[in-house]
Amino acid sequence: MDHASALLRAYDTQLRTDAETPSATAVTRLGPLRLVVFGGGRGFVTYQDLGGADAAEVRRLVAGAMDHYRSDPAITRVEWKTRGHDHAPGLHEALLEHGFTPEESESVMIGEARSLAVDVPLPDGVSLRRVTGEADVRAMCAMQDEAFGEPVDARTADAIMYRLSLDDGMELWVAEADGRIVTAGRLEPVAGTEFAGIWGGATLKEWRGRGIYRALTAARARSALAGGKRLVHSDSTEYSRPILERYGFVRVTTTTPYRWSRPTEA
Repeated sequence: MDHASALLRAYDTQLRTDAETPSATAVTRLGPLRLVVFGGGRGFVTYQDLGGADAAEVRRLVAGAMDHYRSDPAITRVEWKTRGHDHAPGLHEALLEHGFTPEESESVMIGEARSLAVDVPLPDGVSLRRVTGEADVRAMCAMQDEAFGEPVDARTADAIMYRLSLDDGMELWVAEADGRIVTAGRLEPVAGTEFAGIWGGATLKEWRGRGIYRALTAARARSALAGGKRLVHSDSTEYSRPILERYGFVRVTTTTPYRWSRPTEA
């Protein structure tokens, strides 16, 4: 087994379990599927594999999952997380039939935490720190929405505050300049595995290309190592993927989120 295949196997066996959804408020099994509910009315569908299902069975699984979520009026949106290496005949078509819309694919990157834990100089006037307080968390989430060109959604900060209340090891890191958060990201150590995840990386457009994201990533990697985690994984955009590749990270597969939103009543 080559290096990339070994990393993909570790990803499938260690991460595509309950470890993937530590803040779930409910998990229902439907065949191979894990139908997850998070706070704020968000559903999430994931699985280790589809058990060799053919196209007809895949359609039945999608229909069953959506019957589950539609029956609960509190669920307003659902994400179905697909992976490019899965055997999933007809899944794209079945998701479209049930009102899902695919978003941009991202690269699943895995590498050694120690390769990221390097010294990266920061621009003058920029500093890094962990945040835990509600005001900082809300400012961080608002900055991430702005960086991604989305309207500020208070539910994101609500969900992050709930995660912090669980004290499950999640860390929030930010870079600041002149009292303003300009870059942010999470570190999520995965209990019972070799992994920690780096998530939510965002930098305001005018601050990109100055090494700030790399410095924030290095800080998170050092923290992961201090917590005994050897491997780091990330779903990376085309902005962050080359940064990780420079440090020896490998793209083991792709992931494409499909999203459904409950129609609003007129």
